[in-house]
Amino acid sequence: MKPVELKNQIYWVGVVDWAIRDFHGYETLHGTSYNNYLIVDDEPALLDAVHHDFVNISIENISKIIDSKKIRHIVINHIENDHASGLEKILEILPEVNLYMTEKGKKGLSRFMNLSRYKVNIVKSGDSLKIGKRTLHFIETPMMHWPDSMFTYIKEEKILISQDAFGQHMATVERFDDEFVQNHSMEELEDAVIDYYANILMPYGNVIKAKIEEIKKLGIEIEMIAPDHGVIWRSHIDRVLNLYSDMVEAKAKLSTTIVYDTMWHSTEQMVFPIAKGLEDEGIPVKIIKLRATPKSVAVKEVWKSRGVIVGCPTLNNGVFPSVAEFLSYLKGLRLKNRLFAAFGSYGWSGEAVKDMYETAKSMKLDVFEPGIRVLYKPSEEDLAKCYEFGIAFGKALKKYHAKMEV
Repeated sequence: MKPVELKNQIYWVGVVDWAIRDFHGYETLHGTSYNNYLIVDDEPALLDAVHHDFVNISIENISKIIDSKKIRHIVINHIENDHASGLEKILEILPEVNLYMTEKGKKGLSRFMNLSRYKVNIVKSGDSLKIGKRTLHFIETPMMHWPDSMFTYIKEEKILISQDAFGQHMATVERFDDEFVQNHSMEELEDAVIDYYANILMPYGNVIKAKIEEIKKLGIEIEMIAPDHGVIWRSHIDRVLNLYSDMVEAKAKLSTTIVYDTMWHSTEQMVFPIAKGLEDEGIPVKIIKLRATPKSVAVKEVWKSRGVIVGCPTLNNGVFPSVAEFLSYLKGLRLKNRLFAAFGSYGWSGEAVKDMYETAKSMKLDVFEPGIRVLYKPSEEDLAKCYEFGIAFGKALKKYHAKMEV
């Protein structure tokens, strides 16, 4: 794609990756973009690099605006490969450029490339850089989502370059939120924001909450938020800020997501009466079969729901592999403020349900016990018990949700 002007000689010079479907284990069903930004001023500045596979496209985009050799400053807000691995190629063109990053950014980036040949400037919150008509203000944001992370605020234009925060993994022709909403929908955009947060930023909710409060106290005016992935926010800034405010509080809908897998359909047969019991108790239900659904989608749906019920057969005295992988992934994301329950079928030992509860407790989730187990294939009596289990979970979930919403 060609460069896009954000405001007054500030340009998106990034790239769109339509093909990527695996982003360090996170399924990106809609691709992504690697956003970086060029500020044309007395001393031109480039904010962030891009993935090394696409750096030549970004360089070409820059060259459509100015001679790339005129760039005096490069700000690295985040050193992760998708943001910074193209930097070495850019430095081949600009060996004398000034680099700006946090102290932890320098320490981390030094493990990827030799920085001793370059002019590296360490910045911290409160530092600024005058490049002509514009001033860049730096705000450290450690663990959003690596220790090195920071924001850059362009004071005169009221633009916040937010690296991973407020981003989405979407490959689109639209560069701005209002363009996307016009061609698609706000619901689709918000769903992408939730998907990104749930799969990447969820573990750092408390950190993000504190940083949002810190930025509010700074009193900076924001007319545009430009993340390093997805569309740029210019028309619905309050909406995404409010969405983040809810997400960092781990807010959820009064609903339940049932995530399961099955061997010979016995566990699967248990799903539907449990769901029916929930529905009859007035609880909306989403059903996710793991081997038919990317785990990133399962995580997103779990994140939306106050209740999560996991179904799993016992295999080799333990948890079925696809469910074990999902729970391991979920544990790393540090899900909280959710009510958990488990069910499953077994042949002779039946440890899976017990093991899943142990995992949930190790995650410090609140649990609804006991779970429900069925020997081999569920009988009509077993299915009736599953229905009652759904009813009972629904009643407990209502009380739990009311407590969480206080």
